[in-house]
Amino acid sequence: MTDEVARAAGNRRKAAVAGLERKLGHVFQDRELLERALTHASASQGGPVARHNEQLEFLGDRVLNLLAAERLMALHPEDREGELSKRMHGLINREACAQVARDLGLPAALRLASGESRGGGRDNPTILGDACEALLAALYLEAGLERTREVFAVIWAPMFEAVRNAGASNPKSELQEWAAAKRLPQPRYEVIGRAGPDHAPVFTVALELGELAPVQAQGRSRQEAEKAAAKAMLDREARS
Repeated sequence: MTDEVARAAGNRRKAAVAGLERKLGHVFQDRELLERALTHASASQGGPVARHNEQLEFLGDRVLNLLAAERLMALHPEDREGELSKRMHGLINREACAQVARDLGLPAALRLASGESRGGGRDNPTILGDACEALLAALYLEAGLERTREVFAVIWAPMFEAVRNAGASNPKSELQEWAAAKRLPQPRYEVIGRAGPDHAPVFTVALELGELAPVQAQGRSRQEAEKAAAKAMLDREARS
């Protein structure tokens, strides 16, 4: 990598980090703490050992569970434990954390080994989810629980909206049950397209179910596209 290319890459990442902080609503005073939260373990491969985000992810997971649980109880005071648990799973699963990371623009701000980046690491749900939790931990350590609670309420708002009707069946599960009742084979999902930049990809998924005409759908993650395809198949075949 030439010096000019390296400078350009550094400037792009600097802009991405600034954009991340704007969306987060917090500018870190401890820049080393922020860099640690954004550094994947692979970043130290072939170079100086870098402090990565695995330990922060450990803390962030606990902070996330606390904040999600207390907000769920506030929003749904009449729910029983089982109902709250279902909503909780929808809020803080790997894909939900990864989606929040994408919404924040976190993929472009990550520090990854070049090979990991070329291999799709910036859209890897595990890497993104872990980094998102590490970022929450960094915010907690710098600004405290109350500020982290305020930021969480904003950045996780779309996830709370998505699970507001938790308990309604997942379209993929519903389609599988419908297919079994009709003695049809299991649904088959295949990613047939991926477009858009790394920080905002769009996946196209094809769904095949026996002899039925296939359907296609898009989403910002593979899971989201598969759910959209399952819903489209159900709407056409089972709900028409």
